[in-house]
Amino acid sequence: MIDTVIFDVGNVLTRFGWQEFIRSFGYPEDICVRVGNATIESPYWKEYDRGVMSNDEIVNSFISLDKGVEKEIRETMENFKGILTPADYAIPWIESLKSMGLRVLFLSNFSERACNECRDALGFLDHVDGGIFSYRVKLIKPDPAIYKCIVDTYGLVPDRCVFIDDLEENIKAAGDYGMHTILFRDYETANEKLCSLLNITK
Repeated sequence: MIDTVIFDVGNVLTRFGWQEFIRSFGYPEDICVRVGNATIESPYWKEYDRGVMSNDEIVNSFISLDKGVEKEIRETMENFKGILTPADYAIPWIESLKSMGLRVLFLSNFSERACNECRDALGFLDHVDGGIFSYRVKLIKPDPAIYKCIVDTYGLVPDRCVFIDDLEENIKAAGDYGMHTILFRDYETANEKLCSLLNITK
């Protein structure tokens, strides 16, 4: 019997657009591409998300990949507001699951600064029963230890949990840990799959 649903945050309970965020600064397209490449290709994001690398350190790692857009990288990283937008289905979805007696949790790799800057988009936090941000436990998905951490923290049984995430590597790790999993592409499909798992006829 499933008793807990665990959600990822970015692109599942919120809409997350890194490239769109960079473009919002109004740079020429070639600059947007260079800033995007420098930030996405950095091998240090995981250290930043785990909370063991400072904002200055992650920015400098981006700049080392393309010094020609240092000004734009610094400007982009000064303010994360707008990188997340609320998903209109998130709170009704959560409340619907809770009304069925399910526990609803989240498991997110967002860094502390991203969470703080994007607080307005995280309105669902008042509706869930708890969750884990990676920076608070110094672990990030798909490290198996973070799935164990949420299980231990909330007294869960893995095979009674459904984990919903938009990244296949995170889904695989949760599945390997014994959880039911749903790869998120859109709300309608994910909800249909969840209802099927819960043996609910819509």
